[in-house]
This record gives sequence, C-alpha cells and structure tokens, in this order.
Amino acid sequence: MWSFLKKLYHKLGSPRWFYDISGKWLPWLALVCAGLLITGVVWGLAFAPADFKQGNSYRIIYIHVPASFIALAGYYIMAVAGAVTLIWRMKMADVVMRSCAPIGAAMTFLALVTGAIWGKPTWGTWWVWDARITSMLVLFFLYLGVIALSEAFTNRDAGSKASAVLALVGTVNIPIIYKSVDWWYSLHQPATLKITEESTMHPDMLYPLLIMISGFYLLYAVLLILNVRTEILSREHRTKWVKALVLARP
Repeated sequence: MWSFLKKLYHKLGSPRWFYDISGKWLPWLALVCAGLLITGVVWGLAFAPADFKQGNSYRIIYIHVPASFIALAGYYIMAVAGAVTLIWRMKMADVVMRSCAPIGAAMTFLALVTGAIWGKPTWGTWWVWDARITSMLVLFFLYLGVIALSEAFTNRDAGSKASAVLALVGTVNIPIIYKSVDWWYSLHQPATLKITEESTMHPDMLYPLLIMISGFYLLYAVLLILNVRTEILSREHRTKWVKALVLARP
C-alpha cells in the first residue's frame, strides 16, 4: 500500500504524466458535464414548479447555489495545494494552487451577482451587508489576493510561498460562511440542503438542483484541468517533451 501511494505521489508530481493522462480524461468529463448542465438547466427552468412564495424568481438557485458550492469547495482545494507546496515543495501542487484561484474567483463573483439578482425581488434591494453575503465578498477578495501575490514577485518561489500562506490563512473564512446564517441574524435563508437532515425542498425542485451541482463540480474539474495543462506548457516550454508536442501538432 505504501509503495503504491509513493508511486502515485511521484506520478502526480510529474507535469508530463499529468498532461498526458488528463488529455484522456478531458473529453469524457466535458461530455458528462455538458449533459448534466443541459439537463439541469432545462429541468430547473422549464419543468420545475414555481415556488409558492417567490414564484419564478427562485429559479436562479440553479445557478446561484452550485456556484456557491464550487466557490467554497474550490478554496479548500486551493488551500490543500498551497499546504503541499509549502511542506513538500511539489511543483505540481503550486501549479494547481495557481490554477484554482481564477476559477474560484469567477465562481464567487457569479455567486455574488446571482445572489444580488435574487435578492432584489426577495428583499427589495440588490445588496445588504448580511453576514453570509459579506463573508462571501471576503472570499472573493481572498481569491484575488492569491492571484495578486502569485504575480507580485519576480521570484516564482517567493510568490508561491506568499500565495500559499494567504490561502491557508483564508480557510478560517469558510466555516464562517457556512455557519453565518446560524451564528448571526441574517436575511439570507438557512441552508436548504443538509447532510444530516432531510431537505425542505420539493423533489421536483431538488432533483434538478442536485443535477446542476454535479454538473458544476464537473465543470470545475474541466476548467481546472485546462488551466493546469496551460500552466504546465508555460512552465515546461523549454523541455524536450513540450517541444516535441508542439512540433507534432498540425
């Protein structure tokens, strides 16, 4: 078991191995992702019933909730990659950390925008300094901070260390986001999807939401792999295998 894990560790640390294996995964991931997103969008927007309180305005949850899920989960992935970068100095971990940041920032921005659009008919305003919304805004700035730090140093290693430290420090914000509606008075509604309790949503609304969440997770995986592959080519452009890859392209 230990030898298998050690072998896997060395493989994951190889840019060439990851580039080769991810090229085989991408078409299938993209195909399943597209199928889930199309199914979820059509089901959620066209066939799910209207909410008895919010009417059709609630349908934005089919974008807002999955984007919020990915914004939070993506930060953990980035922070773990940052920890591996600091502790074991794995080159691929730094690549993953840098590749996570722009996707996470985009997903957080999407969650904030769709939340504002949903808030206008629900609360009568685009924005309030609500605990959940404010902590999500902090998350957005944390992502931007990781991006900025990674590019602020002429020395790549120094930039990677600074970005990794910020990513790790920023993890304290994730539990705050999760529990903000429970810890403080909040306009934001409590979590509808709960691991330990039954969902309060009607199945006709819940199933397309679960499909959209699955589709967004696969979308994140596809975008992350694409970003990592691009970063690998940028870093390894002087190596023989990348030069051979470029020459082999039509």
